[in-house]
Amino acid sequence: MDAALRAGIAVYNAGHHHAAHDAWEPVWLDLDQGSDDERLFHGLIQFTAAVYHARSRNWSGATGLATSAREYLAGLPDDYRGVNVDAVRRWLADLAADPERVERARPLALTHGGTALDLDVLDFDAAAVAAVVLAERGGYDESVVDDAVAYAREELDTAESRFVALVFDFVGGERRALVYDRLRRHVERRRQRDSDVEGLF
Repeated sequence: MDAALRAGIAVYNAGHHHAAHDAWEPVWLDLDQGSDDERLFHGLIQFTAAVYHARSRNWSGATGLATSAREYLAGLPDDYRGVNVDAVRRWLADLAADPERVERARPLALTHGGTALDLDVLDFDAAAVAAVVLAERGGYDESVVDDAVAYAREELDTAESRFVALVFDFVGGERRALVYDRLRRHVERRRQRDSDVEGLF
């Protein structure tokens, strides 16, 4: 749960406001309805959707989502699960009153443990979640990224680090298309090697 939470925060802070929900939704759907965790994830999903709609100038969608997001987040501790929930609630109240404020100022940054997480500070578990989200949103072949993450997980307890490094580089965003091309080539070679080994038996 924590890895998905941090990944979504970093994806959102990187400007992929609507994509953040892709990190949170699988966790949210598995939570008990009405639990504090379910309300947090549901509220954050609606918060990011409100930001997305406001930035797309869908004022009625933004204000409706801002109001419902505040309702989900109401009553949660101000820093529940390390997230700046109180600041989110206040920002949502302002957005509901004036949705055009998004055009005048950057949307509120989400924080975790007091830090506005960026993609380049994520640990591996959160970066793995973010990689899949960014692949889907960027139009990259998700199966390649899924396999790269699986191969990287195998490397974590070894001296190998090729796939781990490539996953981090892909998430970091600098020249993502170029990094993806390298990642794809390494995944294809690994798939071929695994297929050759299977063919021996």
